Amino acid sequence: MARKPKQLPELTWLAPRLAVSRAVSLLSFLALAVLLAVWTMAFADLHGARPWVILAIELVPLALLTPGMVMGNARVHAWACFVVNLYFIQGVLAAIDPARAVFGWLEAGLSLALFCSALLYTRWRFQYNRKLAGE
Repeated sequence: MARKPKQLPELTWLAPRLAVSRAVSLLSFLALAVLLAVWTMAFADLHGARPWVILAIELVPLALLTPGMVMGNARVHAWACFVVNLYFIQGVLAAIDPARAVFGWLEAGLSLALFCSALLYTRWRFQYNRKLAGE
């Protein structure tokens, strides 16, 4: 017995959710990059390492995703869900250290917000595109 395919949501329902999820994902993406930059340049104890080298290593994954995130590419948002897990792990590990606890919780929170909003944007964007295609 064949199952009836699940109906896609209406465009009027998807459009505002797309806008909000994209705005939240962009805001948390930029906030995560700023947090990493400020922490590395101003507060991090690098034990003699050059701050710009550490900052470059931390920001390379985000820099690779930046053009697609700004353009609203759903596939890049999906990839951001994978990449942001690195920052979540780093944030949780930093939260264990009392000297970096605030930074760790902020990083973990921002990466969690980015993960959830990028995941929702990806889902709703593909549903929106399928609905526009007449499915």
